[in-house]
Amino acid sequence: MTTTDRRGALRFGAGLTAAALTTGCSTTARDPVAAGHSASPAHPARAAPAAPGPRRFPGQPAQIDHGPRNRPRVALTFHGQGDPAIAYALLKEAERVHARVTVLAVGTWLDEHPAVARRILDGGHDLGNHTLNHRDINTMPEAEARAEITGCADRIRRLTGSIGTWFRPSRTQRATPLVASLARSAGYPHVLSYDVDSLDFTSPGAAEVTRKVTSEIREGSVVSLHFGYADTVAALPALLEDLDRRGLAAVTTTELLT
Repeated sequence: MTTTDRRGALRFGAGLTAAALTTGCSTTARDPVAAGHSASPAHPARAAPAAPGPRRFPGQPAQIDHGPRNRPRVALTFHGQGDPAIAYALLKEAERVHARVTVLAVGTWLDEHPAVARRILDGGHDLGNHTLNHRDINTMPEAEARAEITGCADRIRRLTGSIGTWFRPSRTQRATPLVASLARSAGYPHVLSYDVDSLDFTSPGAAEVTRKVTSEIREGSVVSLHFGYADTVAALPALLEDLDRRGLAAVTTTELLT
């Protein structure tokens, strides 16, 4: 999350919009699995074989804010936390128009909802690391910051067979040199930042989320969004429609840079 996102608990429940409800996601389900991606109750954390891991992109900086500005592609990136019903609603809406996204998951969220890792990968999306507990990693002592990165990496590996494709620091747009170095030591060649902040975590309303993103996005942009907010679910159809109208394809961050 951004440095301004200090509000803690994600909002969900009574504010779930009709857009989320039309996806068939129940607000009472603890860890619902979208249609076509059901998991046996006896095996809720089915591992995804040969899940992609981090890649080094020659010519790209240690902290990546955006991709090439000369290709009609953008990356929608979601911080993974909150009720999985919203996560599944957002994934289903993206997949409806053949869009792919990048999910930076919080480790404790994966502990609570292990099936979501498989669901993300089955949809063709990127899955990455957003620290273990979603604390302000830039202010932590070195040992604690390392544990935040490796703790989440271990959980992703346990569920998918790799540490995920990306690392994004928690509660900040950019990592300090120390945190970036710790991420490299953990196996992530790049820190994934962004150049467009939706500010959806402030719950400004779906129309404002859409306006903020569409007014700033351009070729190569990496957009920061969040699971866990009903405004984001309601905003996504209009956002994807705007991208289509402008000829911008929503792809994973890996695809953006490939």
